[in-house]
Amino acid sequence: MAWAVGAGGVLGLLAIASGIATLRTGWIVPTARRHVTRPRLHGLGALLTGTSVLVQSLFHFQVLPGVSWEARFIGGNALLLAGLLLIAFSQLLPLRRSHDHPGPSGA
Repeated sequence: MAWAVGAGGVLGLLAIASGIATLRTGWIVPTARRHVTRPRLHGLGALLTGTSVLVQSLFHFQVLPGVSWEARFIGGNALLLAGLLLIAFSQLLPLRRSHDHPGPSGA
């Protein structure tokens, strides 16, 4: 069981790194690039999702001080849900158009 939680912690670190890269540079993983219309929301969502998974694995290995299981459950799920909602919104919301620059038609 420890290997599964450890693998989740590593995936959490990768999600955090991806979120930071998206927030700093606008770079998105190539598999999601076509679907994402708002990179900043996607970066924040990846950051929250990765943080949730990493914190849960740190609690499992008792690296962080003990907190009641209710607080871990509710807090972890709230972070995870918020991150997943931000990722979904980053793909579902329409593309922002700047009023300073004309659209692709030039009008």
